[in-house]
Amino acid sequence: MEQDNRFISSTKNLSDSEVENKLRPTTFDEYVGQEKIKNNLKVYIDAAKKRKEALDHVLLYGPPGLGKTTLSHIIANEMGSQIKVTSGPAIEHAADLAAVLTNLNKNDVLFIDEIHRLNRSVEEILYPAMEDYALDFIVGKGPSARSMRLKIQPFTLIGATTKAGNISNPLRDRFGVLARLEMYTPEEIKTILIRSSKILGITLTPESAEELARRSRGTPRIANRILKRVRDFIQVDGKDVLEVEDAKKALDLMDIDELGLDYTDKKIVMTMIEKFDGGPVGLDTLAASTGEESTTIEDVIEPYLLQLGFIARTPRGRVVLRPAYEHFKLPIPKHLNKDIEDSEE
Repeated sequence: MEQDNRFISSTKNLSDSEVENKLRPTTFDEYVGQEKIKNNLKVYIDAAKKRKEALDHVLLYGPPGLGKTTLSHIIANEMGSQIKVTSGPAIEHAADLAAVLTNLNKNDVLFIDEIHRLNRSVEEILYPAMEDYALDFIVGKGPSARSMRLKIQPFTLIGATTKAGNISNPLRDRFGVLARLEMYTPEEIKTILIRSSKILGITLTPESAEELARRSRGTPRIANRILKRVRDFIQVDGKDVLEVEDAKKALDLMDIDELGLDYTDKKIVMTMIEKFDGGPVGLDTLAASTGEESTTIEDVIEPYLLQLGFIARTPRGRVVLRPAYEHFKLPIPKHLNKDIEDSEE
């Protein structure tokens, strides 16, 4: 998938590393949201510590920017274990993964981001490692070849993915804990913003925190990214308290509207309305008309528009729905009004 460099995107970019390392919670008490997952993990971790065993393998999945990496670090911290971090695309050969696994100490945590992108030959090395804490090798060639098994220390594998459906069934079945992270509520985002503002050295009023939370798409990564940029605006003006007027002004200058839509989101919807009468329009046609990659539209831009109910995917193509016309204060097409009248009848 093409890297999405939009400011409002929930995908990680280079400038996020500094922010996330500084703002990342280190304990469950500091971690806001995902209450059900937190409560269950606390039980699993306490039980594993009482048995003096490694925690069962954990698969974290959900949209980007919701805290999968942060949660993995918290799990390691709560277990009192070291964490080794890598990603699916970074492990190109089975030998690379074997080297990582043999260097783990007892009950360490191995975190693999984008685990759905693991090479199949690499993935097969994980099967005996996850089940039996062992690595299987073939030594020699031809008739003299023989199988060898190398024992490794018990460990916990934490896999993170935005595409759980792309993980093979054999790998997914070997995870003992599966947790889907959900989008955050405005109140949870507000709590995160207030905590982050204290670390960044600025003060948010309740109104300004609500304004930022409303435009953050229910995603902590976006919320912290917005907060950092808004901080730049007020510090240039010599302020250390963010008032709601300052927040609105900064967000308007960044072209982020009341629902968190940015220029690219608006361009997609308005192209469908102005050039194709609201659709249906094919993905490739929409990509050519807007200058965006079709994969970027499908994987990065569309999910939030679908969540808002602004567009729909149909067998004939993408169509714009009533909420989009209402948000942009445009006349509702007759066919949409007719569909509503028909459904009422």
